[in-house]
Amino acid sequence: MAFPPLVDPVAELSDAERTRTARHRVLAGFGDIAQRRLAAAHVAVVGAGGLGSPAVLALAAAGVGTLTVIDDDIVEASNLQRQIMHRVDDVGSPKTDSAVRVAADLSPATVVRAVRERLTADNARDLLVGAHVVIDGTDTFQTREIVATATEELGTPLVWGVVQEFHAQVTVFWSSPPPGATPVLLSDLYPPDAGREAPSCAAVGVLGALCLQIGALLATEAIKLLTGVGEPLLGRVLVIDALRARTDEVPLRPATAEGPLRPAETGTAPADPSPAIPQLTPAEALAAQRSGAVLLDVREPFETERGVIPGSILTPLGEVLADPRRVTAEQVVVVCQVGLRAQRAAAALRAAGIEASVLAGGIDAWNRDRAAVRA
Repeated sequence: MAFPPLVDPVAELSDAERTRTARHRVLAGFGDIAQRRLAAAHVAVVGAGGLGSPAVLALAAAGVGTLTVIDDDIVEASNLQRQIMHRVDDVGSPKTDSAVRVAADLSPATVVRAVRERLTADNARDLLVGAHVVIDGTDTFQTREIVATATEELGTPLVWGVVQEFHAQVTVFWSSPPPGATPVLLSDLYPPDAGREAPSCAAVGVLGALCLQIGALLATEAIKLLTGVGEPLLGRVLVIDALRARTDEVPLRPATAEGPLRPAETGTAPADPSPAIPQLTPAEALAAQRSGAVLLDVREPFETERGVIPGSILTPLGEVLADPRRVTAEQVVVVCQVGLRAQRAAAALRAAGIEASVLAGGIDAWNRDRAAVRA
């Protein structure tokens, strides 16, 4: 459903801004009034990384009047593959400095409030108060929960996205939506008692181009909420699989709603049950190797050069997924850094008829186990 606009429009745009945003103002159903609403709008972006970077670029280019960008980090060389707001010359500088620079380059009328401060439970409400919309571009669940709690207390809509490897989710949470709409919270998608912390992108990687796509979607959702144009993703989760070029939509309703969602409501058929992939402890993996199983390490070369389990076969995940039958062993224990990539490789191997299991917790668990034995 469409919602009323969150922002009253400014009286008029400058001549320069009318020229700069001309392609917005001729959009059917958008027009001059929506553009003037954007000029009056205030969006807070938490995190100036892989998702925050394209969101800031898109919102500044769109003509949002005020952007509060919150990030206490500095730019590192490894950020540049996906955090497109930053440049090589920015390495070592605060990420918020990039936000100030690019916004000025794109939209001189946009004011950037750079907050080089770590968002915590103690300061979140003060840092986010006054924003019409908050975009969460952070990368840990601890911070996401803090952002969600603050926006719930403030009644501010939260545009939320997450990217890992080749997959992403985008939705909108809002504790106080307009009449007729049902509030939906982060805890409805990820209950507090569920295991929710995923491996970091440093451990499993992330497709840089997908970050651009998701950051643009976050900015689009914010623009729809600010201007009252279109139907925001409240009550719906957009799920993207970049490898298959597939986008699905999953309904989301409060956890307190009665009864499970039926297939007719979700628009998808029930998933086919598949046997669980065995998860081996380090001791069990070592015993399997001694019994003839191959330890298949699917990490990338820059990771394996830091150390491998003796006797391992090294084949990066991409090569395994491209041709699982290249692995000729009958019994395989798949190893990665923390276990997630190994799970995908093992599923592909089992589909190819190979008996595959996973070293639970990956090399990290192996190293912890070896350290405990030495102690």
